[in-house]
Amino acid sequence: MRGILASRSAAAFALSWLAAFALPPAFADSLDFRPPTAPADKATAEVMRDLAVRLLPVYQEPDPDRYLANVSALQMAARNYTAATATRKMLRERRRSSDAARPDGPAVIYDLYARARATEAERRVPFADSFTRAYRDVVPHLTDLEAYALSERLKIAPGVYRDALQRAFDQQRARDSINPAQAVELIWDYLAFDVYRSVGPLVAGLDAEDDRRRYSSETDIVIKTPAGASISALLIRPRSASKPLPALLEFAIDTSLNAARECAAHGYVGVVAYARGKLDSPQKIVPYQFDGEDARAVVDWIAKQPFSDGRVGMYGDGYSGFAAWAAAKQLPVALKAIATSAASAPGINAPMAGNIFQNSAYRWSLYVTNTDPAQRELFYDDAPWNALDQKWYRSGRPYRELGRLNERPNPIFIRWLNHPSYDRFWQVMIPFGEEFARIDIPVLTITGYYAGSQPGALYYFNEHYRLNPRANHTLLIGPYDDAVVQRGPLAMLQEYQVDPAALIDVRELRFQWFDHVLKGSARPSVLKDRVNFQVMGSNEWRAAASIQAMAGSSLKFYLDPAGPNDAHRLSQRKVPKARFVKQIVDLKERGDAAWIAPTDFMSKSLATRNSLLYVSDPLPRPLQFNGLFSGMLDFTVNKMDMDLNISLYELTREGDYIHLFNPTYEFRASYAGDRVHRRLLQAGVRQQLNFRSERMTSRQFQKGSRLVMVLGLSKRPDRQINYGTGNDVSEESVADASPAFKIRWYGDSYIEVPIRR
Repeated sequence: MRGILASRSAAAFALSWLAAFALPPAFADSLDFRPPTAPADKATAEVMRDLAVRLLPVYQEPDPDRYLANVSALQMAARNYTAATATRKMLRERRRSSDAARPDGPAVIYDLYARARATEAERRVPFADSFTRAYRDVVPHLTDLEAYALSERLKIAPGVYRDALQRAFDQQRARDSINPAQAVELIWDYLAFDVYRSVGPLVAGLDAEDDRRRYSSETDIVIKTPAGASISALLIRPRSASKPLPALLEFAIDTSLNAARECAAHGYVGVVAYARGKLDSPQKIVPYQFDGEDARAVVDWIAKQPFSDGRVGMYGDGYSGFAAWAAAKQLPVALKAIATSAASAPGINAPMAGNIFQNSAYRWSLYVTNTDPAQRELFYDDAPWNALDQKWYRSGRPYRELGRLNERPNPIFIRWLNHPSYDRFWQVMIPFGEEFARIDIPVLTITGYYAGSQPGALYYFNEHYRLNPRANHTLLIGPYDDAVVQRGPLAMLQEYQVDPAALIDVRELRFQWFDHVLKGSARPSVLKDRVNFQVMGSNEWRAAASIQAMAGSSLKFYLDPAGPNDAHRLSQRKVPKARFVKQIVDLKERGDAAWIAPTDFMSKSLATRNSLLYVSDPLPRPLQFNGLFSGMLDFTVNKMDMDLNISLYELTREGDYIHLFNPTYEFRASYAGDRVHRRLLQAGVRQQLNFRSERMTSRQFQKGSRLVMVLGLSKRPDRQINYGTGNDVSEESVADASPAFKIRWYGDSYIEVPIRR
């Protein structure tokens, strides 16, 4: 197949392309190429133009749509914008005739750019004028959703593409030639940078102009609650609406959050309300404590407005996800659905996890209560906070003095520390006990195997079904982290390659689900049952009626002391009760203050700091690990409490350790059976501790792989340190560290893994 040179008309191009499609391959193996030094160098455009000109005559690709898209990129890089405009028109017509999905943001951006550059060249019109005209000719004819996708893409800073292009140049620098596939990819990288640096200064005004035509907005709303508090809010609604609409509400504590326009683009009234104390609200900022009643007041206010059809859905990530559950606890009549991702559950996964407080909660409490915008950037720099962690760790002082060491004590953080149990202080913030039974609206929960907030998401899901078996609650979980809804799934999570099946648009999925619930549209196809999970390593989604139903059986692995000190066995045979491994951990030692817990999802080795390593025999056949693991620890310890962590991995035949979930599962032993009531251990007495993980996973294990478990005692600069006295952990100090922890882990301890063969 022979590429198309730019001087041909659109009709000639079509005939030539169709004829060339049947020609035998004439694709060059490689092209001589030396990359430019930097994206913005004057010579870069000429180097990339030369590469595109040489590649065009020999480029081939069997997929027609991909061929046309790539040829248009080559033509633009070759500066033949007239031909590129014709090529992209043909691509649009093909997609339209094949009933493909509506155009996305990137496609329209390149359409506009090619057209504007062609006008600039043919009519000697300045690019700013030609792009403005192209924008005004095209964008008003897009749907609200198409225009929104375009505007969001256009907001991306050119520096993002400059950095990506620089990395591509650096990777190519060691070679003196480039193959065609690499060349096309590099030209797309260059074109993205060139497009965004060219249109970036122009789009803000055009976008605002288009917004005024499409939407009606109010940005300075103040809503009074029955308790007399003032809540700042804003709303955006489509002007095209001929009747009242359902509303989607995000209740946020971070004033940078505002997805109201996105909601309006999807045909809803978009409302964002901010926690009391933010913007025009004069009240004091107190995270978690008043958001349920305040959010209910906002829901009630929305339902009474003339633009509302009386139905409100709430959505959000992190704190906004918590606020949706806090509102649902209040049972407002107009609240008809909630959809959350990475939802915080105060007392469950924030400000502590497994009843272990984390230093990040202190940092966050200062951030959200700070009202000086000029100081907000201080909270984004990790370095001073890591330094604070190390300073506290080396000092050996009680955890309660963390704020004093930073010379910024925070009464909110201290108040949290006063409630280490899941007591009434936390229970009043979100549904608790029988309150879950009264929540009968549809709920969508999205989380990930690598999401720090997963325990909170699973708490909401499990408690809802435990107390209301008829609940309409759907869970979607996959190889995602906490940022998946905001950013989208990543093809590579660090070094781990995610299955293509997992790369769905979960943000758009949330709107599709709301359309199903509030507008009667079809249920999204990926949501087939209550639990919908992507099986890592299998490239497939599966569905089950419950988390327990994800697996048909289980395997029990005993913690066999056999093996060298650095690698004991996970055995499927029961081990004699008298055998044990001895572990000693000295909490006085602080030479490891600079240590930072690894966050790798995939590695060639494991660090066993203050931990024991257990490895199974190679699996004789493939199996799926699906769901929540549990276990029993049989031990003696010379203390009355301890903080434990457990990590699980697949060790592949190739020697890769793949973390099944991340971060590690951490829990305080005295709360393992009941997070509400603390039950201390018996020092020096052999005892058993049953646990059930609050972190789940799904992974296809291959034949020959091994299951690996790391069992450790928590001793970290960024966490509370439990010295084991049985007193308030926040009051303990390094003076309580002696004697060192001495633990005997007996061989009849086990973990039970849910599997599907």
